[in-house]
Amino acid sequence: MLPYRATTRRHLSTSPFKAQVSDSLKSYEVGERVSHDREGLGRVHSVETDGTVVIDFGAGRLLRVVAPFSKLHSLGQADA
Repeated sequence: MLPYRATTRRHLSTSPFKAQVSDSLKSYEVGERVSHDREGLGRVHSVETDGTVVIDFGAGRLLRVVAPFSKLHSLGQADA
């Protein structure tokens, strides 16, 4: 039996099941209000140099979210 090898899937240009094209990377700013599909509402606590975002969901709950941000949605800037 041959060992299993992980490969990337190639998609034909005529296939109805085309690979999803990723959106341009979103950027977030410190203090911006966001909504996470699983965790709920929060604020951007910090943005790391590689684009990773740390979200504060209150009560000391911090979550690092790595790009692409498929489950993270911006709600707008924080109030001054």
